[in-house]
Amino acid sequence: MTTRRALLAAPFAAPAIVHAQEGWPSRSVTVLLGYPPAGVTDFASRGVCERMGRALGQTVILENRPGAATAVANTAVAQARPDGYTLLMGTSTLAINPALQPTLTPRDPMRELTPIGMVFRTAFVLHVHPSVPARTPAELIAYAKANPGKLNFGSSGTGAVNHLCLELFRARAGIDVVHVPYRGGAPALLDLRAGRIQGMFNAVQEALPAVREGATRGLAISSRERASAMPELPPLADTLEGFDGVFWQGLFGPAGLPAPIVARAGAALRETTTDPALIARMAEQGVALATGDDAALRRTLAEETQMWGRLIREQNIRPE
Repeated sequence: MTTRRALLAAPFAAPAIVHAQEGWPSRSVTVLLGYPPAGVTDFASRGVCERMGRALGQTVILENRPGAATAVANTAVAQARPDGYTLLMGTSTLAINPALQPTLTPRDPMRELTPIGMVFRTAFVLHVHPSVPARTPAELIAYAKANPGKLNFGSSGTGAVNHLCLELFRARAGIDVVHVPYRGGAPALLDLRAGRIQGMFNAVQEALPAVREGATRGLAISSRERASAMPELPPLADTLEGFDGVFWQGLFGPAGLPAPIVARAGAALRETTTDPALIARMAEQGVALATGDDAALRRTLAEETQMWGRLIREQNIRPE
């Protein structure tokens, strides 16, 4: 009898599921972020969620859930029901963690999450203390080669994207500089201002005040393209061909997220990331909104997982 009821109910179940997908969202959507409040990721995420909510006709709530190199938020979404009501502001850490900290979950973000679309890219400023006699990346490389092991470069922590940019710079330039990891970017920047370290890669938003005040000297930008907030800085790729190190963010759902929800969320995200007012607001903070779809985000994750994984293995980088 039970089997017969199930068989009779089956034809009606599929239309109900399809209707639920087509009616998404019928209530508020929660987007998890693996970083605490404040900072460029929180600032950008809140702006995007607010604007995306207007596009969807429902409130999109950003929930900060930091911990374990963003794995707390990443895992929560990977384990959530694929109904579109729990999404993730995933970042570059999804491409870094598998090689740097392989015990963290999700161990295979490519399979355990569903890409929806790109949100933003933000470059890093290579800047130095004024005591360093270099005004271009080429001059810095020459000075570092003439003074091996004498320059200290800070980062916001081992395995952070700005640390990996430093490692990529060190490897590509063939220089010997000392990495000094800090617990966050703020204390590292304070020491750079004071001259206790000599250089650092900082997000544009963080480096801009120090460079404008003359406390540090900007030499280059880490992305292939110039940053609108600091257009005077040339791409590091002008000196080291192909150099491209950025922090990116994209919207993900759990694995198995239905295609109609991916399409609806992706369309709302594209409407958000092409909003001129939001673009201008983000650009003031050095954030370049990106308009890539789910395929572009999947490609970015795959390419950077390979790039950062290779660098981590070659430089034998281990978490603190």
